[in-house]
Amino acid sequence: MAITASQVNDLRKKTGAGMMDCKKALVEADGDMEAAVDFLRKKGQKVAAKRGDNEAKEGLIFAESKGEVGYIIQLNCETDFVAKNEDFQNFVKSILEIGIKNDVTSVDDLKKLQYNEKLTVDEKLVEQIGVIGEKLDLTNFGKVSATTVVAYNHPGNQLAALVGLNKSGSESEDAGRQVAMQVAAMNPLSLKKEGISQEVIDRELQVGKDQAIEEGKPAELADKIAQGRLNKFFKENTLLSQDFVRDNKMTVEKFLNSVESGLTVTEFKRFSLS
Repeated sequence: MAITASQVNDLRKKTGAGMMDCKKALVEADGDMEAAVDFLRKKGQKVAAKRGDNEAKEGLIFAESKGEVGYIIQLNCETDFVAKNEDFQNFVKSILEIGIKNDVTSVDDLKKLQYNEKLTVDEKLVEQIGVIGEKLDLTNFGKVSATTVVAYNHPGNQLAALVGLNKSGSESEDAGRQVAMQVAAMNPLSLKKEGISQEVIDRELQVGKDQAIEEGKPAELADKIAQGRLNKFFKENTLLSQDFVRDNKMTVEKFLNSVESGLTVTEFKRFSLS
């Protein structure tokens, strides 16, 4: 049967596939719209199987605040060309909105949700692999809850952060935005030193001790030197102890207190492509 331009356009709007792919799917399905959608889904499964071992190092990251909660998503693809495509950007945002609407906290829970009446998010991802022709990987999804949550999206959307604060108000939000930028720039491992795992602490102590001995320091002083270097590690890698990037004469903790007494960060998340 003859396939009309209107049918092709309807399928394109429904799936996001290219015009030629839509026409081919409709021809294969004898004009049946649902069968054409299934044809494109099967194509996606075949492409996904072929590209499963490919590296997906490009992609997009978006963070969004909803006042007392914030959400952040990372969807990887293979090329920068796809990441910069407006349709791909809208696709990532559509998945983020589904996560927000359903208040999920993990990738696994997000993939199980309905993307539309027919497909789950996971199935829609497979379909889009066929449309785009690249491996797609929903790498990360997270949520932060606090009295105030601030989101920061770095230009280019390859890096984003969420920061939860224990107080509200415009001054707190502005301070939180500055701290979210600090999180993005300085990549702290945890909020405080108590959040650093014992495994990491033991490794840093051992490395510090080995370095001290290699530098010719007396063996009896190596442990003390290693402890000093561990304290430096804590300062550089825990958010509240880091030097504030906008004024390195104070720590992040002191900056927050200078804005409002008792103001602090309760939780943060940071996703980055690199």
